[in-house]
Amino acid sequence: MARIVVKCGGAASELRPEDTILPLHASGEAVCVVHGAGPQISQEMERRGLEVRFVEGRRFTSPEALEVVRDSFAQVNGRLLAALGPDAVGMMGDEAGLQATKVEGLGLVGEPLPSAPAAIVEALDAGQIPVITPLAEGPLNVNADDAAAALAVGLEAARVLFLTDVPGVLVDGEVAPTLDAASIEDAVAAGEFEGGIVPKLRAAAFAAAHGILAEIGATHVIAAAAKEPSHGV
Repeated sequence: MARIVVKCGGAASELRPEDTILPLHASGEAVCVVHGAGPQISQEMERRGLEVRFVEGRRFTSPEALEVVRDSFAQVNGRLLAALGPDAVGMMGDEAGLQATKVEGLGLVGEPLPSAPAAIVEALDAGQIPVITPLAEGPLNVNADDAAAALAVGLEAARVLFLTDVPGVLVDGEVAPTLDAASIEDAVAAGEFEGGIVPKLRAAAFAAAHGILAEIGATHVIAAAAKEPSHGV
């Protein structure tokens, strides 16, 4: 039974992710879902009069902001559970045991570490669909794309799918069927990609470098050279 990690963004959670996730589950795959809540967090912070602050594209998370993050994650998590049905089980990542190292200068923000928390493994082995918020022990707020890639490595997943509201990664106005993981950082530095696709590309490249098939819509991110899959850190 192959393990698959599906990352569903806060915006993508409105676009029937169950149409992708449930067929995978029904086919016998062990599916783990990681979701974000970026739009919801920003909206709720503005509603509460809290500063929405980003540092080099990453959300600064104060203790007050972390309360909003947790509340927003809980709302999106509940919506996904309702859409996915009785086999889905919600988990806060910090309570499940996701690991991360604290990032200096960003407040309560973490860089995720590959891990395979027992609660998640047990849910997968029981035929459930764990639906996980990207919080790590601390608690620390973690980018959902990075959390999905790190969890895929820790679980030794066969695939990690990044669901988006676009058909794939656009290159010269067309969806690229494949991208070389080794060239992604250079392409980002050269300004070939920008905005929300950048963290997805970097996370996909990380997964691909560990032998995991990474898909962003219809685009496959692959390692530069064919190697035996490596799931070590």
